[in-house]
Amino acid sequence: MADQQKAPIDAHAIELITTLANEGAKPATINVTTSGLGDGLPASIPMGFDRKAQAFRSLKPLIDEFRVAPSRRRGTATADTLESFIGLVNRHKDDQSALFGRTSWPEPKLTAVIDYDSAEGGARNRNHRIVYAFPLTEEFKAWVGCNATPMDQEVFAAFLEEHAAELAAPSDGEQSEYERLFNETMATPSDVVALSRHLEVHVNAKAKQGIRLQTGERQVEFSEEHINAKGEAVIIPGIFMVSVPAFVDGDAVRIPARLRYRIAGGSIKWFYQLYRWESFLREQVGYDLKEAAEKTGLPSFEGAPEA
Repeated sequence: MADQQKAPIDAHAIELITTLANEGAKPATINVTTSGLGDGLPASIPMGFDRKAQAFRSLKPLIDEFRVAPSRRRGTATADTLESFIGLVNRHKDDQSALFGRTSWPEPKLTAVIDYDSAEGGARNRNHRIVYAFPLTEEFKAWVGCNATPMDQEVFAAFLEEHAAELAAPSDGEQSEYERLFNETMATPSDVVALSRHLEVHVNAKAKQGIRLQTGERQVEFSEEHINAKGEAVIIPGIFMVSVPAFVDGDAVRIPARLRYRIAGGSIKWFYQLYRWESFLREQVGYDLKEAAEKTGLPSFEGAPEA
């Protein structure tokens, strides 16, 4: 039987099939409308449809490759002083920006959220922030670090000498308030410095006793046993004022300190107790939050913003 003759190949049909196949594999760009899908969206979103994978692909990563500027501000700037914090906030703020202040120890902090939610309830990204974390001065760290810590007489005398510049004369109101509160005598800076020098003189002496005087002061007697047994009295004030900037380039915080000592077997230990220093610090942070709000014209809140 004779071989059947094959039908001729239609070149046009092959070309057409190939064209259709190629066209069907090409991705297509479409715009998806967002009406009714909620706030915070553009009117439409460009999407690529990969016909081969039969899936929609976001075009945003591809578009972002060609950006010459970011789509929005984000990140956290850190200010080292209150003045710099206020300056940065004024540089970047808008009508919806807001300030937050965490006023409690140990981590007081002011935070400005530049792209905060609108007052009308509209949500924003909250990704652009400025923070002032109240960096502490070395002087304030020293006073807090040694607070209520018993010290040998020589060490205590040296501490008072080194920090004499941070001693303050009490105002009439402070003297009246704290002398009445503690039933102690308030010392001037010169009184405290004189005490430190007296203690240096008696550094090797033996403490005999300590008594409380009718004036509210205390008296400690020292004796140099290798010379004689005669006691020399040193008057010890009960309270003194510390005035020290707590934060770098910040205003001084005034804190009353109670002066204390313990005698045991002729050995004496000295220490001071800062009175409610956390409260005075909290007040200072509150003042700084108020100042920042006034100088930026932004609403302020005690607390922390949403994460």
